[in-house]
Amino acid sequence: MIYNHNLTLGFCPAPPLTPPEFTLSQDQKFFDMYSIVIIVVLLVAFLAYLIKIYDLTQEVYVSDTTEIQAAVAERIRPVGQVNRSSEEQKSSAPIIKISPEPIATAMTGLEVYNTACIACHSVGVGGAPITGDVTAWTERIARGAAMLKNNAVQGYIGSVGYMPPKGGRPDISDAEVEAAVDYMIGEVEL
Repeated sequence: MIYNHNLTLGFCPAPPLTPPEFTLSQDQKFFDMYSIVIIVVLLVAFLAYLIKIYDLTQEVYVSDTTEIQAAVAERIRPVGQVNRSSEEQKSSAPIIKISPEPIATAMTGLEVYNTACIACHSVGVGGAPITGDVTAWTERIARGAAMLKNNAVQGYIGSVGYMPPKGGRPDISDAEVEAAVDYMIGEVEL
């Protein structure tokens, strides 16, 4: 800045209004110069990484299916095998599988009631008549035990309620369901 040292009348003019010069530090200059270079280098390295990953995994997805099946068969093959001579193979008797027949015992009416029917008929779920309730069972018994047994086996949907076939237990035989109906009818003292 240049000042006029010739002062007249005690007047000192103000310095001219010019913007100050902006100076960058050495660190700022380095960062400005090389930040773009650093970003480009990082992008190139990332692209090289992606290309390498693509090359490494491409063979896995392009493999021949027969090779894959052979590799799977090799991995799951038995550890050992029994080798018999050809004479032993010819003379061996055929294998007969004998499985014991399951012992099927029919459940009694009380057993069926306790395993299937009690869930609804003990509290009246879905309009089911409560076991032992004379007023709920009188009209049903008047229609006939055959109708009650048929509804218990086949299921029933009516204005009074809903009864799933065999009480929701398809593993119970028709005769066992009918025995449970006879048990519930017997519980009503008319």
